[in-house]
Amino acid sequence: MASWYVKYHILISVVLAWFLAQLIKTILYLYLEGEFRAERLVGSGGMPSSHSSTVCSLAVISANTFGVESFEFAISVVLAIIVMHDAMGVRLETGKQAKVLNAMMREAMFSSDNELFQQNLKEFIGHTPTQVVAGAVLGVAVGFCSQLIYMNLA
Repeated sequence: MASWYVKYHILISVVLAWFLAQLIKTILYLYLEGEFRAERLVGSGGMPSSHSSTVCSLAVISANTFGVESFEFAISVVLAIIVMHDAMGVRLETGKQAKVLNAMMREAMFSSDNELFQQNLKEFIGHTPTQVVAGAVLGVAVGFCSQLIYMNLA
């Protein structure tokens, strides 16, 4: 009955970590901003980082499944480091720049009938270190919980 879980436990863990992060992000946005935005269910940026949650879950489940000396674990850790570093670096700065440019366009510095200037740039792109750590903690927790379920079903 649960053979599908045993067969796909790594993928299930990773998708679950992403989904939970996106759900928490949406609920927090609703609570803090007082409005529901469906984009938060799939969008980048915000608390917690779903990117960090996903790759940390992958690293934990890879360590538990293949061992910490395995090729699979090494790849997942390198991927996690790159993704989390990028989220706090380039993507965070891109989001900050988008906020400034959007404010400039709203102030009509670039008043134009040009369609390009009437679109807002995406501001939720990167993550603060706190958002990355929160996502990482969530991903590690999901990875360990998924492994416990796998061990009981296998």
